[in-house]
Amino acid sequence: MPSLSFFRCAWLALSAFLFAGAAQAQAVADPAAELGALTQRWLDDALTRSQAPGATLRMEVSVGTLDSRLRLAPCSRVEPYLPAGSRLWGRTRLGLRCVEGSSAWNVFLPVTIKAWGPAWVLTGNVAPGAVLTANDAAQAEVDWAADAAPVLANPEAWLGQTATRQLMAGQALRQSMVKAPSLFKAGAQVRVSAQGPGYAVTSAGQALSAGSVGQTVRVRMDNGRIVSGIVSEDGTVTITL
Repeated sequence: MPSLSFFRCAWLALSAFLFAGAAQAQAVADPAAELGALTQRWLDDALTRSQAPGATLRMEVSVGTLDSRLRLAPCSRVEPYLPAGSRLWGRTRLGLRCVEGSSAWNVFLPVTIKAWGPAWVLTGNVAPGAVLTANDAAQAEVDWAADAAPVLANPEAWLGQTATRQLMAGQALRQSMVKAPSLFKAGAQVRVSAQGPGYAVTSAGQALSAGSVGQTVRVRMDNGRIVSGIVSEDGTVTITL
């Protein structure tokens, strides 16, 4: 299955293609009526070019319409662009501006890009803090772009993890829905390992918050000093000096 980094690269390639396509845009005599069709063709072509062989996501693109009250002057070259803060994923918009015409104009077309692919969908409700097991989800095709949080397509990414909130049957498992289980609670006595060049010192302290594997936590040492470290798989808080 392609990685998320691949799809980020694909979107960059798509954006570059859109800019390149602007130079080849045909003359638009009636912009308001034709921009939607032009944009649809550009996006369909760009998505086809950006997909790598064997990619498992099935892309769907739908382009909205301009406000019917708009009256745009004829334009011989239309330049597409991504507005600041936008991305070609999910519900977004594409900017279109006339760069060669009797009158300059700039409009925005709503665009929805869906990316259908395999994911793990909950078969029942899951309470906050519950540990997810193999019986909690089944594979199904979902729209990866329906939410900003990445899909957890690999079962190792969610098996044994705990629910961060109430999860409902039918939801696709995503990164924001799970977290590693807590190894200790706030106030618990924990082992602290201070490591430096050529040495390691182990002592005890009191955790100031709950701790999960890979999380940074603060610990109050016996002398009152507060230190920060990363929780290891065995619950030890490791401090690098």
